[in-house]
Amino acid sequence: MQCFKFIKVMMFLFNLLIFLCGAALLAVGIWVSVDGTSFLKVFGSLSSSAMQFVNVGYFLIAAGAVLFILGFLGCYGAHSENKCVLMMFFSILLIIFIAEIAGAVVALVYTTLAEQFLTLLVVPAIEKDYGYQTDFTQVWNTTMEELHCCGFNNYTDFNASRFVKENKVFPPPCCANPGNHTVEPCTEEKAKSMKVQGCFKEILHRIRANAVTVGGVAVGVAAL
Repeated sequence: MQCFKFIKVMMFLFNLLIFLCGAALLAVGIWVSVDGTSFLKVFGSLSSSAMQFVNVGYFLIAAGAVLFILGFLGCYGAHSENKCVLMMFFSILLIIFIAEIAGAVVALVYTTLAEQFLTLLVVPAIEKDYGYQTDFTQVWNTTMEELHCCGFNNYTDFNASRFVKENKVFPPPCCANPGNHTVEPCTEEKAKSMKVQGCFKEILHRIRANAVTVGGVAVGVAAL
């Protein structure tokens, strides 16, 4: 009996957390929808084009609403021990789990396609806006410094950029050595010799490096 009460309390607390996370996502989604232009400034002048393909605000609202409803059903079902509500809760959870597996498969299959699509969007934006559009430049500088990467693919993304043509140098992260010590001035010759990884490939590398951890968490959630 004590074990049953413990499980009931844990289920209630777990779903309360889901409920609160859903409310938070819902709030962020509404905020992004109302004032989300700054969210996609990483695309520079192509932000409007990117928005046609990925509407982050609506996605967050949808995800938040699902988690909000899921958390409510879980909390109410655990508290009232209503079998109908609990069945609805587990049905939604099963659908989400299946969708996660399908999403992982699609992500693996279409990684190359996504890279090609993003290259068509991001590289022209780098060439046009890096060094001249404040928010865009700050986002890229922070990304390159934190991930120790250069450009989207590599330093060649800056070859035709206004920044390089006018300043005759590349961004400092493109000339960072393995110890993350920047060699300045960052000329094309130095950038080429340093062979700093592109940011997209670096992100993929980090995701794959942590795939075991992510998979373990997914299996834990599925078991729970």
